[in-house]
Order: sequence, then C-alpha cells, then structure tokens
Amino acid sequence: MVLTALVGTDILAQHLEDPDWVTFDCRHELADPGRGRADYLASHIPGARFLSLDEDLSAPKTGRNGRHPLPDASLFMKKLGKAGVDSRKQVVAYDAQGGMVAARLWWLLRWLGHLPAAVLDGGWNQWIAEGRPQSAEVPQPRAARFSGRPDSSHVNVDFVRSHLGDKDVVLLDSRAPDRFRGQNETFDPVGGRIPGARNRFNRDNLDANGRFKTAETLRQEFGAVLGESGPESVVHYCGSGVYACHNLLAMEIAGLRGARLYPGSWSEWCADPSRPIARGEPRPGEA
Repeated sequence: MVLTALVGTDILAQHLEDPDWVTFDCRHELADPGRGRADYLASHIPGARFLSLDEDLSAPKTGRNGRHPLPDASLFMKKLGKAGVDSRKQVVAYDAQGGMVAARLWWLLRWLGHLPAAVLDGGWNQWIAEGRPQSAEVPQPRAARFSGRPDSSHVNVDFVRSHLGDKDVVLLDSRAPDRFRGQNETFDPVGGRIPGARNRFNRDNLDANGRFKTAETLRQEFGAVLGESGPESVVHYCGSGVYACHNLLAMEIAGLRGARLYPGSWSEWCADPSRPIARGEPRPGEA
C-alpha cells in the first residue's frame, strides 16, 4: 500500500506499529509558534515524531525572503533521516489546522521526490474525536539515510514578476478573500495581492467536518476558478508558502497535477516596495 495524498484515521490506526510507516506531528499556531511543540509533548498519536514549521519545515528569515522560506534541502533530508525516514517509508503528516501545515511537509517530501507521503484526513481533531490512542512518549527512532533531489515544482520571485500578465501562468492566492482584497491584513506589513492573481481560499477545500471534500467536488470547484487553464499553468501562493500547499494537495486529490508553488509568497513579494500590488475586487481582465 502506497498512499500519496490522504490517509484515513482507520488506516493509520492499523499501522501504528508498522516499522515501514513514519508519522509526523506538524501542529502549529501562527499566533503562538511554541504551542505546537507543547501540545505534542502533552499528547500525540503514538509513535509520532514532531517537526516544527519554523525550525524544521522552513529556513531562517532574512526579512526579504518571506516568513517561511524553503528549508535547505540537504539539512532537511538529514532531519528526515534522523527521524527514521528512508525511501521506502510511508510518511503520514497531521496537524490540528485542517491539514494546512501537514500539507507543507507533504509538499516538501514531493519536492524531494518522496512519493509515499500522505496527510491524515481530519487530522488530530478527527483522531481524538474518534477516541483513538494518544501518547506523551517521545519516540527514539533508529536513524536512516534519506536520499532525495529537489525538483522544479516551485518558482521564485523573479519568475513571478517576469510573468505578470502572462495568460499562460495563473497565480492562485490561497488566502482568505478579505486578505486577497488587501483588507484585515494581520500577518504582513502590507495588505494586497500580486496583480492578476485569482483567489481560492484553502479552507474551501474542507467540508463541514474538517475533512477534504471529494475528488469530484474539488475538481469542479477548481475548474470554476481556473476556467480553461490547465493545472500545469498554476502557480500557488499564500502569505508565506505554507497554506498554499493545501491547495496543491487539494488539486492532487482532484487529479489536477502539475501545479507549482511560489514559496516566498505574499510576505516576500510585499517586502520590496518596487513590486506592484493590487487591492480591492479584481477588475475585469485583471485575472
């Protein structure tokens, strides 16, 4: 069994003792960065290791490279190996944020060529709601050798700027509609969006129970946003390159493959005042 997008709680429960499965707790609160680790130490899925969004899934910030730059590939691979991950392991990522942070780990593994990676559908909230086992024990895994190679599934700020107005490149902003319009910005010093971007709020990927919508529903909803544009033309961004991975995962579930990520996202874009900004409702022909 190789899972490459989602895994249900029932399936994960059957593999808690499986040495070929490795589970990661990715819980994180943007407003309280230390809470994720504290919650993990208090209780987690048995056997789960912890990866911090700020310390493990991101590189250091410079003030101009966004709030969550991509981690150095070689350093990240060493961390994966230390956690017991090799090329054969099925990796499962979960959080308590609807998969928003777990999807970042999922994407990073895909970026390195590791396909057996899945996000726990419903995450920690679903797990505890079903009364499944919890543990406060921190595992001591046997180190392995993780070998991967970064692919071309992301673009940089120069690519984005040079393709503004390019009908063959669709920028898809995963932030809430008000932040997309430049309103109620609470994370970055400047509100707005990259000109020409379209909006697909990542929370819309989930149903009322906090689980991903069906593949058919996601395919229809993304199709409504993309129109005649194919998935390979899409470049996803958000505030810092984390939550945009949720839209990439949703498109994978929908069978819409080939989209790319702009990791620097809005927090990098708005750090340079020379870069153009759009606000308000999109004008006809803007997107």
